[in-house]
Amino acid sequence: MAYKIGIIGAMEVEVETLKKDMEISRTVKKASMEFCEGKLEGLDVVIVRSGIGKVNAGICVQILADEFKVTHIINTGVAGSLDASIDIGDFVVSTDAVYHDVNATVFGYKRGEIPQTGRLEFPADEWMRQEIKKAARAAGITQKIIDGRVCSGDQFISDGAVKDDIKKEFGGMCTEMEGAAIAHASFLNEIPFVILRAISDKADGSDIVDYPVFEAKAAKDCASLTKAFIKGIQ
Repeated sequence: MAYKIGIIGAMEVEVETLKKDMEISRTVKKASMEFCEGKLEGLDVVIVRSGIGKVNAGICVQILADEFKVTHIINTGVAGSLDASIDIGDFVVSTDAVYHDVNATVFGYKRGEIPQTGRLEFPADEWMRQEIKKAARAAGITQKIIDGRVCSGDQFISDGAVKDDIKKEFGGMCTEMEGAAIAHASFLNEIPFVILRAISDKADGSDIVDYPVFEAKAAKDCASLTKAFIKGIQ
């Protein structure tokens, strides 16, 4: 099939490397976002910085679906680890994504379940997941690549007790602020997706002083793996 991959990063540091390496044919500004359409490693892509948070992420996916007719979506970026076995610099490839800050339990719903949908988790595309791991091996990436759930909410998690609660309730591997919204909007539009996260912190405040350094390196590593994935699927 003819691929057209939408690549979303929440922050400029998460997409700037990829945009430098692509051949941009047109730039479209919509909803305060700049969509760069063109070629990356010879493949049709649209790269965009969505901005931080679930609303920005969901709107971004809808524009990629309506305006650009993308066939697949990959969300690249950084996240906080929820599991002691995952170190800063390691990668998480989403099995699925959930909202950790949705709570309508007073009406009998499970925590995280979106009311009147019967849905708590949004499964990632299996083919994309396997291709990312294959690309990591081909690129000689030495960091751990972990399969797992991505937990999202409009909060930067830096409290150990909050982190432990999210882990206990949802069993996720990492936490961040966009993935579940991208997964949700992709699901509604029937677009295969995967979330790729490089771990930038432990989500407990222990390394917050060094966070900017970790964030920049993790974002570039994630972009490199995204580029390897694009190259590998051709």
